[in-house]
Amino acid sequence: MLIDFVPTVGGVSLSESPAFKKAPGGAPANVAVGISRLGGSSAFIGKVGEDEFGFMLADILKQNNVDSSGMRFDRKARTALAFVTLRDDGEREFMFFRNPSADMLLCESELDANLIKKASIFHYGSISLIEEPCKSAHLAAMNIARKSGSILSYDPNLRLPLWPSPETARKTIMSIWNQADLIKISEEEITFLTGGDDPNDDNVVLKKLYHSNLKLLVVTEGSNGCRYYTKEFKGRVTGVKVKAVDTTGAGDAFVGGILNSLAADLNLYKNEEKLREALLFANACGAVTVTERGAIPALPTKEAVLQILPKASA
Repeated sequence: MLIDFVPTVGGVSLSESPAFKKAPGGAPANVAVGISRLGGSSAFIGKVGEDEFGFMLADILKQNNVDSSGMRFDRKARTALAFVTLRDDGEREFMFFRNPSADMLLCESELDANLIKKASIFHYGSISLIEEPCKSAHLAAMNIARKSGSILSYDPNLRLPLWPSPETARKTIMSIWNQADLIKISEEEITFLTGGDDPNDDNVVLKKLYHSNLKLLVVTEGSNGCRYYTKEFKGRVTGVKVKAVDTTGAGDAFVGGILNSLAADLNLYKNEEKLREALLFANACGAVTVTERGAIPALPTKEAVLQILPKASA
């Protein structure tokens, strides 16, 4: 969990931006808040600095009814910051301040195993795999979750500027690939992880990225919706068209939407009609989020999603 500093005006570079608005973010935290906003139950595990920003982030989780008992505070390291430029099309470029930041210093000994064991779904990204000791903590948490019967949900959430090299990123992201039950991936990430293959080719996805342990693989396509792959079927669900202001958090809102539906029905991926409904709902969660700046501030309630849904057709 970190603070995103988002420019108050779009379409300018970081150096040209006159001012920034601070917005809480960090993909797994966004997902936790997204689920809670939709009426689900979630907890966040991670580390922030014992500083004003760290306390602010812990408070934001509490305000959003996310269990923050798994959060830890580091006295020596600062809360991570990211400056985000918004291009004219609402897409983003990142500049990170982590040298090292508190999130990288979460230790295995600081994990609350009982909290992890309670989860029906354990969701994670790949940024926590970049540096020790956080990497070992991440792998240990996955292990606890798997042994206690949780569904493992993985969104690699590629942020190349944070990795030592593209090769290290690719290798590390794929090193835990076969352990996930559910994976959400973007078109750009497919191209990156396959070494330049066509992200729209079903054969590429099925041969290189689908694996025998997977229950569901979802490819997000921004405003165009998403594709889904299970052992039994595959297909596409259309997006919900809105005017994008800031795409920050859209993928996390989508993940929150699908995980919230899955938590309510753990066999969702076996019924194509129900899965399509849940994915359309998740697409709408992403659509609502891009209409406001920042990630957590823009995450929708169930009511907001239901209002926008009639604009879409599955």
